[in-house]
Parts: sequence; C-alpha cells; structure tokens
Amino acid sequence: MKKTLLLFGISVLLVNCGTSSKRSTAAIQMNEAEQIDPTIYATTITSDELKDLLYTYASDEFEGRNTGEKGQKLAVAYLKDQYKSMGISTPLGNYDYFQEVPLEKQGVAEAKISVNGTPFQSFDDHIVLRASGNVNISEDAMVYVGYGIDADNYSDYKDIDVEGKIVLAKAGEPKDAEGNYITTGSKENTKWTNGRQSLSSKRDAAKDNGAKGLIYVDDYLFQRYAPYYQRQAAAGVSGRLSLKSNEQDMMMLMVSETLGKALHSQLLEDETPKVLNTNMDLSIESTSKLVSSENVVAYIKGTEHPDEVIVISAHLDHEGIKNGEIYNGADDDGSGTVAVVEIAEAFKLAEKDGHGPKRSMLFLHVTGEEKGLLGSKHYTDIDPIFPLEHTVANLNIDMIGRTDPKREEGDRNYVYLIGSDKLSTELHNISEAVNIKYCNVELDYTYNDDNDPNRFYYRSDHYNFAKNNIPVIFYFNGTHDDYHRPSDTPDKIEYDLLQNRARLVFHTAWELANRKERIKVDKSFGNTKTMGYKTNK
Repeated sequence: MKKTLLLFGISVLLVNCGTSSKRSTAAIQMNEAEQIDPTIYATTITSDELKDLLYTYASDEFEGRNTGEKGQKLAVAYLKDQYKSMGISTPLGNYDYFQEVPLEKQGVAEAKISVNGTPFQSFDDHIVLRASGNVNISEDAMVYVGYGIDADNYSDYKDIDVEGKIVLAKAGEPKDAEGNYITTGSKENTKWTNGRQSLSSKRDAAKDNGAKGLIYVDDYLFQRYAPYYQRQAAAGVSGRLSLKSNEQDMMMLMVSETLGKALHSQLLEDETPKVLNTNMDLSIESTSKLVSSENVVAYIKGTEHPDEVIVISAHLDHEGIKNGEIYNGADDDGSGTVAVVEIAEAFKLAEKDGHGPKRSMLFLHVTGEEKGLLGSKHYTDIDPIFPLEHTVANLNIDMIGRTDPKREEGDRNYVYLIGSDKLSTELHNISEAVNIKYCNVELDYTYNDDNDPNRFYYRSDHYNFAKNNIPVIFYFNGTHDDYHRPSDTPDKIEYDLLQNRARLVFHTAWELANRKERIKVDKSFGNTKTMGYKTNK
C-alpha cells in the first residue's frame, strides 16, 4: 500500500474510514521517494477495541468519574496504564502522566446586606455566586454600569473608572431602532443576553476593568437560582468547583429586582453609567475546601518540528453518582476518551515503523469539563505544558458515539464539526480534503453557525484554546435522550460510527502533523464569521 501523503495529489484513496483491519506493526517496504499511507495506521482504530476500552471506562466501577472523586481517580489511573502499556511517554517526565489541577469547592455562602439601613435577606433577595473568604464591606461609592457590557462596538465601561470598586449591572442588552441587539446587529441572543453565558460575560467584563465585585440584577435568573442555592445551604451541600487561585477572586452576587431598585431607584429606566450615592453594608461568611484532580497527558515527540504541537483532547470526567444512580457517561465523554487513546496508539505504531509525526502530538485528557471546562482552562490559562504560541491546533472530541435524533436528513455516518473555519480557513480546507480523500463522512456544520442558540462552540474544551487564537475543530454527534442521564451506557454506543469518526480525527491530525508548513491563522477570536457551510458528503 504505497501511496503519497499529499492531500491535494493526483489520486484519491479508495480505502475509507469505514474499512477495518487487524492490528499490525509490520513495517512497510517503500522507495525512499515515497511516503507512508496513513490508512495503514488509521485502520488499526477498530470498533472492537473501542468497545473493549469503553465497556471498562464507562462501567459502574468508575462511578461516573465525578471530578475529584474516587471514580475519577480510577479513570486517570486507567488512562495512565493504557499509555504506559503502549510505550507512549509523557512530557512531564518520570512517566508521571498527571498534570495536577488544584480546585476549590465553595460552600454555599450567606450574606447580610443592608441598603440605606434596610436589611435584605439571603435567598429572598440575594445569593452569593462567588467570594474568596469572608467579606466585610461598607460601601458608599458603588458604580452603576448599566448593562455591564464591554464589547468592541459598545461599552458601558468606556467613560467611567471602576478600578477597585463594586459595580452594579442589570440583565439584557440595548437594541437599535430595528430591534436588533447592538453588539451583533441581530435579534438572536448574544453572549450578553443568553442566560448563564451572559452572567459569565458580564462577570469577565467587570473583572477585566478592575472591579473588586459585581452585583448583578437579573430577576429571571434569580428566581431560578435562589431556590436551588437555598436547598443546598439547608442540606449543607458544597457548591460549585472552580480553579484554585492564589489571587483574590472577584466577589459576585446575584440579586432580585427589588434589591436592585433599592441600590438604584432608576435601575430599569437608566442606561447611563454613574457613581451611586447609596450606602450598602455587606458581610459574607464563606467556606471552601480544596479538591485535587488531574489532567492526563501523553506525548509523541515530533521528528522535524518538535516545538510545534498538535493537541488532541477529550474530557475524562462525567457527572458521578446522583440520587444513588451512576451516570456512566459512555458517550459524554467516554467515546471521545477512548477515541483519543486509539488515535494515540495509531501514531505510536507509525513511530515504531519509522514514521513518527514531524510535529509533536499531545494527547490531552482534561478533567472538570462538566464543572466549567476547568481542566482545559488550567492547561491554557495557568500551566500550558507547551507554549500556546507553539500550539498549532486543537482537535477536541466530545461525544462521537451516538446519533442525533433531531437529524431528519442525511446519512447516519455523519459528524457535526464546529469551529473549523473560525480561526483558520486553511484548517477548514484541510479537514474537508482529508475527509474526501480518506473517510467520506457527512460533515454537518449546523452548530457552527455564529447564531446557533445552543452555543456549542463555547461549551467544550476547545473553547479555551480558541480564545487564545489557536485553531480548533470540535467533533460532536449532537445530544440525545440519554444526554446527562444514567442511561448513557456503553451498550447504546454505535461503535461503527465511533470508529469512523475516530479515524477521521486521526487522518486530520496526521495531515496537520506531517504537512510541510504549519497552518496559518487568518482570523482572530471574537472577530470571526463562519462561511455558511451546511453539510458535505
């Protein structure tokens, strides 16, 4: 099987991602002028081996792999053993495959607030979303920042100094005369109006402008969140996980419209940022505990450009045990996890035959995805093992073992691609060409739309690479009735599809690793528009 590797060469291989073969490491005799056919190694990724791995990884023994708990520890040990048995090393040295990810679990804090002498009660009028330790503040110079938006074409922070201040922001976003949101010119929800994402976007805007705290008025979200927080507090249950930081975290409260109006009587009508002459006394008693967790990192060093790195990622965690039921997470993201292991083995077999990748390959299993993309955020924002500027691309696999019941048209042999064109046109073109040459999977770009209401582009670990202007592709089969339910079990995985999709990722990674030139970034995060792709067979 002597074929050229060039994607845009004369011939197209007849062997596709659906072809299977038995595993072999036999070297292929070639003329010096020829390159190896990657299909030899792609076909070692088989449905049988994926199934064997997944029936263990998503078994009850692993207790749903909840971040920081026993099942997650068993999962990372299992992954380490897989890489050691394959002879795949780690960049961390001494066969230590674990990148420590220190986390902090906050208790449900309660606050005491009075405004101009009038007290307001926890859970009735306010909830503490974030606080580092205890807080005692008497504030008479709070800054009202309208909607709390800080975008390129519109900013509530433009003409006011909030450094070291507590800011008050309200839900929503202003609209133009046609009823379009001002930051996008569209009637579709934006990151400033879309529920939980608006919360994080406005938090980041306040923090980036130097505020020491944010009080956010969103009556709709408050009515949803407050009962849950109250139940958690009554049960003594710990709150959310976050990355542990040595820096003081910005305080954040969500409050009812009633409390918002007490802080600023013209809250609903006023859109102009200003300093408020409102006296507020605030005390927060916060409890937290440390949680240890790990990313698993394996590595094959490049032969010609070892400093340039391709990252293939999947998240290793899931939901754990809830109400006595194990959430096995076979598709989410057991499917992606075992695919990465099989892809790594295919690259290792090629290396053993003298065909190691020209660029380095990093196989990254991240923790805490279900808790807020924590493991990947730790890697990109706190402890990148390789410099981000040397990271060529991230191929992220999250749920590739099932089919989407909402798909009414097209072949079952499909995969949703998200993000391939958002930062690098070249990456998108390579992805398409690889698929045509080797796989013939239907590439569906439904969720790649900039206005996708699901906003999947922001909801898996590739996001933390993309925000650093690293080109990404997110491989995804869509959600289904077993998504985030105890019924997401290995017997429901469609292993032929898992095989085909894993092979597609392998072929794409092979081309990125072995092509002569590193792919170019021709767009920047936050300033991209997709090209309107639909599907390609």
